[in-house]
Amino acid sequence: MSVFPINPVAFSLGSFQVRWYGLMYLAGFAAGWWLGRMRAARSGGRWPATYVDDLLTCAMMGVILGARLGYVLFYDLAVYIRDPAEILRIWNGGMSFHGGLLGVLAAFVYFARTRKKSFLEVADFTAPLVPLGLFFGRLGNFINGELWGKVSNLPWATVFPGAGSLPRHPSQLYEATLEGLALFVALWLYSAKPRKAGRVAGLFALGYGSARFLVEFVRSPDIQLGYLAFGWLTMGQLLCIPLIGVGLWLLCRK
Repeated sequence: MSVFPINPVAFSLGSFQVRWYGLMYLAGFAAGWWLGRMRAARSGGRWPATYVDDLLTCAMMGVILGARLGYVLFYDLAVYIRDPAEILRIWNGGMSFHGGLLGVLAAFVYFARTRKKSFLEVADFTAPLVPLGLFFGRLGNFINGELWGKVSNLPWATVFPGAGSLPRHPSQLYEATLEGLALFVALWLYSAKPRKAGRVAGLFALGYGSARFLVEFVRSPDIQLGYLAFGWLTMGQLLCIPLIGVGLWLLCRK
């Protein structure tokens, strides 16, 4: 067992606090830009470097707006109705992957139309860039002391501030490993060879949806929602089911 040791504030400049949560988002975007430049260099001119910069700008706007609004709508709408200003306080946490995904997909539609590319071509190019961002994002959740797991007696169980005195699964780190590092390796290797349009994006959807669905079994459900179906399915799992279905369809279609 370990006691949560990390201060969510990385450093302060007077009264201004710089939090690890925000720095992890910056690290995720930086990793995506670097990997995107690498993929562009191997594209034979189909993806100029400037396209990567433009795509990243669109994706950043889509993921931040979508993730925040998705969390508001899917997870805690009543709180934000009572205090709308809380929507702007993203340093307090509260970002939904599924909302961020919808925001990114909207950004893909815009980018594809303005660059005369197909939606699936944009999605396939971007999919291998995403998991490292998820990795850093889950580290941010861990440092922020949020989205903890269920009570556990495993040696690596952690006591989180705000979650009581009992040690819990560090489910954020499980997700960082599965939907972050493991999915990155799988996608990077799979995308190294030419694939039919939609295959790389399909593997991402299937891989992320499956990893998130499994980890949710040891992650505490959102207090304000609890279990939503059959007494054991969470909101995260319900949102992953269509994602898994889309991934299977993209991988299996002829």
